[in-house]
Amino acid sequence: MTGLPVPVRGVSARVVMNKGGCGGYCAHLAADFEPPGPDGRTELVNLVPDKRLPAEFLPAVRAGIELGLDGVAAAVLLTDGGVYEADAWDIGYRTAGAEAARAALVAAGLRPAEEADALRWATWPGRLRPWPGHNSRSEELYGRIRRAGPR
Repeated sequence: MTGLPVPVRGVSARVVMNKGGCGGYCAHLAADFEPPGPDGRTELVNLVPDKRLPAEFLPAVRAGIELGLDGVAAAVLLTDGGVYEADAWDIGYRTAGAEAARAALVAAGLRPAEEADALRWATWPGRLRPWPGHNSRSEELYGRIRRAGPR
């Protein structure tokens, strides 16, 4: 397993799908990604208060991060979050985790820069511009997120 080679701080993912409407979901998280510790495993440390990121969604965040890292190990520090109670679902937090992790890989140079276009919810320092809409390259990642578990 390879490890993240450089720190990537200030990664954020804000997922908003049909907020306040039927069947929507939304989630927000911010994280710093660091090279893994001596054991070479992915670690997740949460510094976000429960009212900003309820503990019930941490397994979904972890699953999304592991999915997005795609076998790359990293130490991940959750620094902020957000919850909209009406549309707080596991799939939103899993999507936010996957997008944030994939953004860290792009920022660290482990994924091609063109992949940034597929990350419609994520931002990070150095990103030239967020992609304003859907991109076909995002289909593979979103398909994997949807297959990973129930809403």
